Amino acid sequence: MHKTPQVNEVNEFIEIASDFEDPLEVIREALSNSYDANTTQVDINIEQDEEGRNTLIIEDDGQGMDESDLSSFFDLGNSNKDDAIGYKGHGTKIYYKSDKIRVETVKDGTRTDSVMDQPWAKLNNRELPTYSIETADVDEPSGTRIEVHGFRAGQGFDPKQLTYNKIEHYIKWKTIGGSTAWHFNDDFHEMDISVELSSTIDDTRGLIDTDNRLKFPAENLDPDGELVAEEMCKHYPPRELTVTLDDGRELTVEVVGMVGGKEARNKLPTYGKHSAQFGIWLAKDHIKVERYNDAIGADNEFFHFFFIANCQGLELSANREKIRNKSGDAYQAITDELDRYMTKVCQDSWYQNYIERRKLEDKKRSIQSQESSLQERLERTQKQEGLSPSNSAEVIAALERYSANGAPENIQIADFQMDNEVNAILATDDGFDNASLQVKLSDFFEEETPLTNIDQFVCWKLGDLDALTRIERSSYMGESIRFDFQNNNIQYGDTDPKTIPVLELKDKVS
Repeated sequence: MHKTPQVNEVNEFIEIASDFEDPLEVIREALSNSYDANTTQVDINIEQDEEGRNTLIIEDDGQGMDESDLSSFFDLGNSNKDDAIGYKGHGTKIYYKSDKIRVETVKDGTRTDSVMDQPWAKLNNRELPTYSIETADVDEPSGTRIEVHGFRAGQGFDPKQLTYNKIEHYIKWKTIGGSTAWHFNDDFHEMDISVELSSTIDDTRGLIDTDNRLKFPAENLDPDGELVAEEMCKHYPPRELTVTLDDGRELTVEVVGMVGGKEARNKLPTYGKHSAQFGIWLAKDHIKVERYNDAIGADNEFFHFFFIANCQGLELSANREKIRNKSGDAYQAITDELDRYMTKVCQDSWYQNYIERRKLEDKKRSIQSQESSLQERLERTQKQEGLSPSNSAEVIAALERYSANGAPENIQIADFQMDNEVNAILATDDGFDNASLQVKLSDFFEEETPLTNIDQFVCWKLGDLDALTRIERSSYMGESIRFDFQNNNIQYGDTDPKTIPVLELKDKVS
């Protein structure tokens, strides 16, 4: 007997819709669908009413949808697309996380209007939502308008988390809006993109108005100046690499990129943590997915590079966030070929010159910074008419000067560890003391550090005497404490009190 595996359709819809957690993924899916529909202009509006309900409106001038296309829009795993971006038909299911979906579309002189009420509520009540369809013959240009009312995503979609700047960088970094296809593909078509947020979400600027081409900063191979490596930038023109799999299939890897210094890289529209956005990106449909920085080897720092290696042989997870065929021969062949290509880039004479120049200029900057710091310290010391430590290491210098000037007691530093609570061991005439070296004695007590192992304090000055006196009144770590400023010592403890001498250097070092 043979049995057919069953699918719980409600759970499947919920699962797919829930794969999309980031509200910005709505924009990514909308742009991909519009591009697949040969759109030349797509407008996205995000609004929030006074009661906090969110409405997304996506409108394009693409080829529109007929009833069959609308079925694919609402169905799961029933896409009409073959190798287009949204061929799985998963992306539009993110709209199910809403109170209403309205689609108005015109294709070949037929207008089709469709409405789905309460899709998310019905799914969570274990009910498959339905949608209405009405058609009419019209004399209108093709295009589609999608309204998603009461949209929610992840832990709750709050449009106020969005800003124009965040969305603009996301479009260029994570969507077809940041495509590199225009370098390679004769079928590439330009698409203008606009995004407008209601003034209650972001009123800091006007709408986003961009296109679907990711462009690199201008090439700057050999700028003039003493410290210019950060401005250097070289483009590596588009290359098509062919890889052959064991079964004879051939895949094309389309690579384009740049090497550049910090100032050049800052001109890229990165998304997220800026310093983590560079390196070698694997992409599908010319939308970046994951980085593969192994291609540049351990000897080269990834942040000098920004390359996109696009291959349709990569297979992605439903939400397009991960590559899922990493264990297959296609992924291995793609990355092997990419390794070879990037090795050549790293051996390029311009790149080698850039790295050497950058190292040299970093050293010059370090020297200039050090000279500036030393000058500032000298000016501060002269202004204060003497030494004035700002950290424990400078207290050591003051202590050494104190000992060298014929102090009545011999004190030498036998060991010093900056981050240790007892940060110094002093060699004295009477043996070794565990000591705490502080700029101000009062600083030590702010950290509530135990006094158990401290035999002596060395400080530049006592600091805030009022704060120390307040500690006397309230005790310190459950034990009584007394600061004897006349005799420079501390009495601490009730049952077995100890006296801790304090060496204040301020008046002893000239």
